[in-house]
Amino acid sequence: MSDDKPIISPEQRAAYDRVNTMLNRLTLVAVGIVVVVVTLMFFPQGLDLGTADQVAATEVPEVDPLEEGIVDGIHVETGFVVDEGWELVRANCTACHSSKLVTQNRADRAGWESMIRWMQETQKLWDLGENEPIILDYLAKHYAPQRKGRRARLTHIEWYELEP
Repeated sequence: MSDDKPIISPEQRAAYDRVNTMLNRLTLVAVGIVVVVVTLMFFPQGLDLGTADQVAATEVPEVDPLEEGIVDGIHVETGFVVDEGWELVRANCTACHSSKLVTQNRADRAGWESMIRWMQETQKLWDLGENEPIILDYLAKHYAPQRKGRRARLTHIEWYELEP
């Protein structure tokens, strides 16, 4: 039995297409609203990061370890190793992204410089000026590639025979 009639009429198909288009548009609007609400929740003052002159720290205030939460040479909030230049890294790097993005990466000085250039060319990172060598020294010292070999051989273990 062959029936050449369409399952739905052209009018029904057109109505379906209009409703589908409207639902797609409403979904985009809803996603946009969610993005705005979440952004306002996390950045109630807005996303204005200021100008490069306002953000790039040239003078670093003295840090009281107890106030800053420094434990065993690590700044607890950021995870940065506390050493010369860490305040500049915190001020310049965490103005745009999480400190985790720094601490989870490893590179030599040239690699870190390459990442900075990429951020300047594509992410609107400001010119770091005279702070750049200090930042690069810090990153190359504390977040350089680590050579990891095999684990140490197990010692002082009392072995026993398994019974069948």
